[in-house]
Amino acid sequence: MLKKILIVLGVIIAIPLIGGLFMSSDYFVKRDIVINKSQAEVFDYIKSLKNQEKWSTFILNDPKMKLSYMGTEGTVGSKVAWESDIMGVGEQEITQVMEGSGIAGNLRFKGWMESTAPVALYAEPVTDSSTKVSWQMSGKMHYPMNFMQVFFSMDEMIGSEYAKSLSNLKTTLEGGR
Repeated sequence: MLKKILIVLGVIIAIPLIGGLFMSSDYFVKRDIVINKSQAEVFDYIKSLKNQEKWSTFILNDPKMKLSYMGTEGTVGSKVAWESDIMGVGEQEITQVMEGSGIAGNLRFKGWMESTAPVALYAEPVTDSSTKVSWQMSGKMHYPMNFMQVFFSMDEMIGSEYAKSLSNLKTTLEGGR
């Protein structure tokens, strides 16, 4: 009986390890929203990492999150670092400013799930008074963690938070809060 239990446990452990060998480790998440403000107004707002305190669910969901800012807001090299019981420990750094149209940077997660993920926020004009904002992130879930994608999709999990955050951004910029 013990031998059968050990065999079953071995199979249960082996399935994700073997499955992870054949699964992609890459993921890409992108969400968009149209905001009824000019591209210039939207860009000036989204280039500030500090403004994310007003619209990003990743910050709003943890009122006890400790944030610290470094560098000149909205410029290459500006950073926000966080410590949170919900979101863990990490930082976001702006690595590129596309003047008038967007910012790109890196999210660095620290601790047992240490990783770096490129992120970007783009503001693209739709009309003179409306702008499409796109928020995207890509990255890798390294073996054997990539097997977790069987149970949850990074696109669904992070994408749903991006959609809520972008809705908050729209409300904030259009004067709702």
